[in-house]
Amino acid sequence: MKPPYEITNSILRLIASISEKIGEVNAAHLHKPSPELRKRNRVKTIKASLEIEGNTLSEDQITAIIENKRVIGPKKDILEVMNAIEVYERLPEFNPNSLKSFLKAHKLLMSGLIEDAGKLRTKPVGIFKGAEVAHIAPPAANLDYLMKELFHYMANEDDPVLIKSCVVHYEIEFIHPFMDGNGRMGRLWQTLVLLKTHSIFEYLPFETIIKARQQEYYDVLAASDNEGKSTKFIEFILEAIDESLGELLMLQNRSLTEEGRIDYFLATYQGQFFTRKDYLNTFKDISSSTASRDIKYAVEKGLITKQGDKRTAKYKIEGKKNGD
Repeated sequence: MKPPYEITNSILRLIASISEKIGEVNAAHLHKPSPELRKRNRVKTIKASLEIEGNTLSEDQITAIIENKRVIGPKKDILEVMNAIEVYERLPEFNPNSLKSFLKAHKLLMSGLIEDAGKLRTKPVGIFKGAEVAHIAPPAANLDYLMKELFHYMANEDDPVLIKSCVVHYEIEFIHPFMDGNGRMGRLWQTLVLLKTHSIFEYLPFETIIKARQQEYYDVLAASDNEGKSTKFIEFILEAIDESLGELLMLQNRSLTEEGRIDYFLATYQGQFFTRKDYLNTFKDISSSTASRDIKYAVEKGLITKQGDKRTAKYKIEGKKNGD
């Protein structure tokens, strides 16, 4: 049975806005972020998703763990981060339409944190907000059927991928298939569904928007539970994705360092020769003098060579052949 939701004007507007921004991302080659930006966004994603669950490690500490440096902190928090790093690094390997793949990801994510990592729960579970019961999950005896139905929907329904990713996120939260790790698995699996269509989602940290609006996240989950459909949750998550894409387009070029901009440009520019104008067309938020300093840095490092002078100058990307 298809999970229930309605298509609202808000959902249609958000899908149009997100699609337009994805087009801008692709046109600017931002779907191929530099290694520096990939690492920074991956850290933001892991921090936000785990912080929602109570993890206390900072971005600097998570970065240090990625770089195999020693970190002092709660043992559980460090293990959560180490597990998340491994899962997100291997994310493209998972099949979003496979329950077996889903269980494997949970096992990696929760290894050493709970006894039954990678296994559907066998006990009843409820979510409490203070002394009140916020949600009673379906009985454990129904899990096998419910999860098979969910993944049948994933594999066979032709809903727009943006909507389908929100539906699977919500249903994982609602069904609560595990004793722990359901929230982070819902966010992880939505990212997986999205990146299979749009590669930018492998590195887009929209979880940071969810974390910033954490109470609203819980409120729309509860509202959707009460209504028996995921419409409000879909609207909320699409807003988070739209906002995150907007931030990427607005801030990415300015936030990169000199080295990061050069690294990104050389990795994504389609051609052997380029001019300063080509460089400025990629980084629209930097000044001409900043572009000149960046290019001078690349020449000094031997990454490019200069041909001509002043306005006629063009630059050859070393190690790149014509047509690359």
